[in-house]
Amino acid sequence: MSNLFNPISSNEVVDLKLPDADVLYLPHFFSEKEANHFYEILLKETHWQHDTIKVYGKVFAQPRLTCLYGNEGKSYGYSNIKMQPRPWSDTLLLLKEKVECFSKHEFTTVLMNLYRDGKDSNGWHADNEKELGKNPVIASISFGATRTFQMKHNTLKNEKAQVTLEHGSLLLMKGTTQHFWKHQIPKTSKPILPRINMTFRTIV
Repeated sequence: MSNLFNPISSNEVVDLKLPDADVLYLPHFFSEKEANHFYEILLKETHWQHDTIKVYGKVFAQPRLTCLYGNEGKSYGYSNIKMQPRPWSDTLLLLKEKVECFSKHEFTTVLMNLYRDGKDSNGWHADNEKELGKNPVIASISFGATRTFQMKHNTLKNEKAQVTLEHGSLLLMKGTTQHFWKHQIPKTSKPILPRINMTFRTIV
């Protein structure tokens, strides 16, 4: 697709202004046409897998499908899962370039998540694995169904945030965010179509 990406204007960037965090949200990082295009491609091209995870000593099926892509040798682990990256596709490299251009940060890896319906979720956690470094930059793209993204401060109990992650949006978390905040995608009982989430990371 020629002239694929529209320019990003400053009035499209929302600063959540959270204490001990640096979080930006761009609801229209991609146009609807762009978002539809990538949703269809990624849904078909991604090598989705269904892993089991271990939480508090219990093993159960992860409530979503995943796949890791990235630079060779940059494995990634969480919840006793050790993922080896598949090589970048042309589509993923194109998306990585756009995210890097906006964030001014180079990424080595993208963790793909497919939330098949409202029963699929991601519980409270921080992206604070040691291979991500001290103050990781996490760029999260959403394609498909709208889902709620919730955040809560680790010690300031009244500090909470909620963002509706729209089709074609970008959420960028930087600085000390992962030290002080946890986030989740909760389940919903509403009938909902699939959502693809791409979280770009840097394995140090």
